[in-house]
Amino acid sequence: MRCPYCQSEDTQVKDSRPAEDGAAIRRRRACPDCGGRFTTFERVQLRDLTVVKRSGRKVPFDRDKLLRSFDIALRKRNVDPERVERAVTGIVRQLESSGESEIPSGEIGLLVMEALKSLDDVAYVRYASVYRNFREAKDFQDVLGELRGGGADGE
Repeated sequence: MRCPYCQSEDTQVKDSRPAEDGAAIRRRRACPDCGGRFTTFERVQLRDLTVVKRSGRKVPFDRDKLLRSFDIALRKRNVDPERVERAVTGIVRQLESSGESEIPSGEIGLLVMEALKSLDDVAYVRYASVYRNFREAKDFQDVLGELRGGGADGE
């Protein structure tokens, strides 16, 4: 692991323990060159995931981008960050254990929508409006009907 202060490659682990979320390992490191001390959080990655965009372009899966999607949808909403972290970790684990290394972006979007539905209705509608590319007010009414359990036509 590279030292963030002097960029030395020769850092030493001084302490390791599970992180608070249980999905990562917290390591305290020291740099023998500059004496700097810093913390890293390392996650076990079961496989390298690739996201296949609608255009067909392939990009590496980015957990931080997934977390940012939640943060944007949940902006100014009172949702416990631990619940968000658990939702993101659950999606990542589900993707990694699917057996597929290439995941369509639409599949990830559906998983995010499902998770947001259980976290916060407003965030769910916000995300759905972008994910489903809403064009008129009726699109919002349809999603609100889904939340009420009446299906897309509000029955």
